[in-house]
Amino acid sequence: MVDDPAPPAPRTRRGVVGPFTGRQLGLAIGSVAIAALVLVAVTTPLASGGRDPGVPDPRATQVVFASPTQGLAVGAIAPEFTIDLPDGQFQLTDLAGRPIRLADLRGKAVWINFWASWCPPCQQETPILRQVAQEYEDRGLAVVAVEVQETVEDGRRYAERYDLPYAIGADVSGHVFRTYRVFGLPTQFFVGPDGVIAAVVPKPLTLEEARAYVEDVLPSASEAPTGSRSPSPSPSPSEAVSRAPAGSRSPSASPGRP
Repeated sequence: MVDDPAPPAPRTRRGVVGPFTGRQLGLAIGSVAIAALVLVAVTTPLASGGRDPGVPDPRATQVVFASPTQGLAVGAIAPEFTIDLPDGQFQLTDLAGRPIRLADLRGKAVWINFWASWCPPCQQETPILRQVAQEYEDRGLAVVAVEVQETVEDGRRYAERYDLPYAIGADVSGHVFRTYRVFGLPTQFFVGPDGVIAAVVPKPLTLEEARAYVEDVLPSASEAPTGSRSPSPSPSPSEAVSRAPAGSRSPSASPGRP
């Protein structure tokens, strides 16, 4: 009796890489590529490639909490920080309790900034105020940041946290806020050395904008002969900015409040 021959040993399939077949490797590579494309898509900033260069990027805007009203006019004398009340007077003071008076700042350019520590665009603007205050202090700029309806302690913590070098006035009851007819935060008033309002800006400023407004009211700029001053920036009507033309600050100038 002849034994049946043993069956041949099965052939071992050799993978392209180790035990993996070409099909398996292809599927794996494809999955990784798709995942990479998805990751790039979700992490690419909206403002990058493919955006129409004429489309503006989002910017911080003013926090408005009252209907826009007729504001103080460019060309008018900036109201003093001493407010007459039915039962006496309110005097704006700094965080140490010292009075802040525009009369004491005559001869200087004054940037009055209405703000609050809870206000996001005010927070964004804080480094700009700090930098501009430091840059122009020796050229005759005084920054007065009027803290609206917050406690002195709120202002003190904020000033200490961000190392703010300029005067912060505690308008706890909003008397100065109402006198200046402000309807949103932040709002800026740029006052010349003569105490006259040169510009009213109801929005947060960029560093370049802040420098331009300050340059326009510095003592050296306001005392220069007409025609020798640097040209003022020309904000669009949508920015709701009012400004007195160089060399012209008549009380009849119309305010640029919305």
